[in-house]
Amino acid sequence: MENYLNGELQIYIMRIKKVSEVIGNRVYTDSGDFFGEIEEVNLSDNKIDGWRIKVGGSVVSMIGGAKGVIIPHQFVKAVGDVFLINKSALPTPDSGMDEVPEDLM
Repeated sequence: MENYLNGELQIYIMRIKKVSEVIGNRVYTDSGDFFGEIEEVNLSDNKIDGWRIKVGGSVVSMIGGAKGVIIPHQFVKAVGDVFLINKSALPTPDSGMDEVPEDLM
């Protein structure tokens, strides 16, 4: 990506991560609460559709005891050494968010 500032060309380099590099990364909400770890990515037409996350900590009781959930990619705010997701992505027991069956965990 290029940008001109005060007549000078500035080039920004975006570091792209491979999906395999982020499996196992910790997931936090944008308010800093630990949510879980990335277990798998869901692809649709060669694009990331969602992330299967093994939930941990106090989140397990908040979502009705499920061991994992699928978070749509649109709720991911940042991908790096950790994942940041919107707090609004947190599922509730009656939210209808996709829960991962225990036999797939």
